[in-house]
Amino acid sequence: MNSSTSRVVSRLSVVIVSYNTRDDLRACLESLRAAALPLEMVVVDNASTDGSAEMVRAEFPGMKLLAQTRNTWFCGGNNIGIRAAAGDYVLLLNPDTVVQPGALESMVDFLDAHPDYTGVTARLHYPDGTVQRTCSRAPTYTDLLLEHTPLGWLFPGWRRLAAARRWYGEWSRDTDKDVEVLPGSCLMRRRGFVLDGDLRLYFPEDDLARRTPGAKNRFLASAVIIHREKSVTRTWLATKTYFRDMLIYTRKHYGAGRAALLWLLSRPLLWGMALKRRIKTS
Repeated sequence: MNSSTSRVVSRLSVVIVSYNTRDDLRACLESLRAAALPLEMVVVDNASTDGSAEMVRAEFPGMKLLAQTRNTWFCGGNNIGIRAAAGDYVLLLNPDTVVQPGALESMVDFLDAHPDYTGVTARLHYPDGTVQRTCSRAPTYTDLLLEHTPLGWLFPGWRRLAAARRWYGEWSRDTDKDVEVLPGSCLMRRRGFVLDGDLRLYFPEDDLARRTPGAKNRFLASAVIIHREKSVTRTWLATKTYFRDMLIYTRKHYGAGRAALLWLLSRPLLWGMALKRRIKTS
């Protein structure tokens, strides 16, 4: 059903950026191949060394494989895939996901029936069935200070209130809801968007929401996708990249002065994490 000839009539393009995720990627592509609607599947391999690209060529010949010679990271890789996509809708999907039956159909049907909505996402579960806390409001500058500096330790009550506001604390993810920020691990939008190429891995969803104020996005509780989450981001490099991207996001949306202050105040947290890592590995 998802052969190479089906790309011509596919209204949905699924973009997957892979970096040394061969086994996860295989499971993800198998779940997509079982979907009941024709898909264009675009795999951007970021110069993996585990045979990911070779696996796609051998086992999924109908996929559009864009093998890179260097790591273009999450944002750069997705932008390569988005530009190559031909569908009316583009779904950014992590390789460590397994799409459950009917999920993609529900998402496409929703956008078809609601032309005033820009994007839609599914309910993400961990492999044990626990529902992931996805979707949020874009972080304010105060949110960033409370989450990543000693201010959060000094004012824990304020931090809890801010986190509850940002993450829709009253909502258990068992009902549909309009949300501001869709998760980059499962983000479907009408074509015509790109991620901020200055970012590498973190905050592109928040930036996208800030760049499209007033856009309507929907969380669909009935559409389910299994997500291992962070299967390839549990590294010190990922941690350092998080702080890098946070400062780029802050400078872009809140100015260089506030970014400099956040850099200064966030150092104790980063240094503490580095010390903990050193002790653990020594």
